[in-house]
Amino acid sequence: MTQIVDPAAIVKPQRVRLRPYDVMVGPVTHLAEERERLGAVRYQGFTVRRLGTTIGGLVEGVDITGHLDDGTVAELRRCLLDFKVIFFRNQPMSSTQHVEFARRFGDLELHPFIPANTDHPELVRFEKEAQVGGFENVWHSDVSWRTVPSAAAVLHAIEIPAIGGDTAFCDMYAAYEGLSDRTKERIDGLSAVHDFTRVFGHTLDEDGRKAMHEKYPPATHPVVRTHGETGKKLLYVNRAFTKSIVGLEADESNALIDLLSSQANVLEYQCRFTWEPHSVAFWDNRAVQHFALSDYWPERRVMERASIVGEVPR
Repeated sequence: MTQIVDPAAIVKPQRVRLRPYDVMVGPVTHLAEERERLGAVRYQGFTVRRLGTTIGGLVEGVDITGHLDDGTVAELRRCLLDFKVIFFRNQPMSSTQHVEFARRFGDLELHPFIPANTDHPELVRFEKEAQVGGFENVWHSDVSWRTVPSAAAVLHAIEIPAIGGDTAFCDMYAAYEGLSDRTKERIDGLSAVHDFTRVFGHTLDEDGRKAMHEKYPPATHPVVRTHGETGKKLLYVNRAFTKSIVGLEADESNALIDLLSSQANVLEYQCRFTWEPHSVAFWDNRAVQHFALSDYWPERRVMERASIVGEVPR
């Protein structure tokens, strides 16, 4: 019998370049170990339904609007570190409950640019409609321009459009691991300057930008960051806030930032969450980047976020 060979198959499972384009195709084999590990983890007090290969879990069986015992908080923290971003459905929390839940995982930060909930300054409020556009549809990690960026964030959906407005998340461990050995060697030990100007500078005049830069000067962080709790390496650059690579000329710096940031585009590293009223996303801002889809204009979308203070990136 003649063996039928799939003409689209390759002899060895591997990633190959689709020449002449800068596009890689083929199985993403380095995800297998983490995929298998996540398939085996279990938690006390709740279950998790997986959304992505190595990222994203829908937590079921726990009410985060009320008091949580220390054991459940510890299990949720472990779950967050495992899945990088976790989600909850049907959590009609008040602003006070939102703050109380987030504070169980650390001190909360105040954001100097985004308007806050009038009763709770720890909550930033994203209120988009026909007359108010957003610029969150770019891969980024929150406030990487701070000397001490957020460790994590808790986002609550208050009002959502009938269709659209999903949020995508990318596993930046996987993004780093997927780089070629040559690129890993090239970026080993490099640092990058992060600055708020590209995203928030347009809201200020020249004097305002100067005053805010005195309070929040550009921060220098490693291009490859080591997570403070897991000890794993991850890519820590993004097009929104990373201004330059230290020691490189502008053209080379921009090209490298673009190359590294583009790793978030790999669909196999991602999960995508469709919001419902009172859904909650809780993400590890060190381990993931996120992208808020801006496909719902002119409909209204209202969200509130509490961010947990992190550590200086190393």
